[in-house]
Amino acid sequence: MTTSPTGTPAALDVPALQHLLSTGHAPRLIDVRTPAEFETAHIPGSYNVPLDLLREHRDELRDHLDEQVVLVCRSGQRAAQAEQALAGAGLPNLRVLTGGITAWQTAHAPVTTGTPRWDLERQVRLVAGSIVLLAVLASTLAEPIKWVAAFIGAGLTVAALTNTCAMGMLLAKLPYNRGPRTDLDQVVTALTGDRR
Repeated sequence: MTTSPTGTPAALDVPALQHLLSTGHAPRLIDVRTPAEFETAHIPGSYNVPLDLLREHRDELRDHLDEQVVLVCRSGQRAAQAEQALAGAGLPNLRVLTGGITAWQTAHAPVTTGTPRWDLERQVRLVAGSIVLLAVLASTLAEPIKWVAAFIGAGLTVAALTNTCAMGMLLAKLPYNRGPRTDLDQVVTALTGDRR
């Protein structure tokens, strides 16, 4: 695995990835977002391997990812978690797309689009903000309800410190966010089939 001097995963920016794709040296693109997020917009030729599936089956996936791999998510956070999981399984040559699909779209790079959905980070902001607002308003009637807002604030603080988000993981399990079902057999079939 290639890492930076700080020990963080090697990053690949959008122009560098576009260059690799245009010169025929395309790495394997693994998008670790939910199937619904992937269906909304993804880099053409990328494979959807949701982060929870990747973590659970990292050893099986290692056998099908023996080349250059670029991990993609919305902003780079989940891709960094995927990189840690795959590196822990002994997979070399991992890089994370800097800024994720957001940076890719900002650069007006090509994307395959489908049904539009809100991304998980936006959903977390909506749910957390709504709970805090309602708890503060309700606390004017029953003061102990203010602790609900404190609980959400504490959860967001832990999410920032640990770079994980329990609320995001829960929201990802909702039918709205699941999109088409993705299982290990589908992923392995796609990875071993002809490259798109």
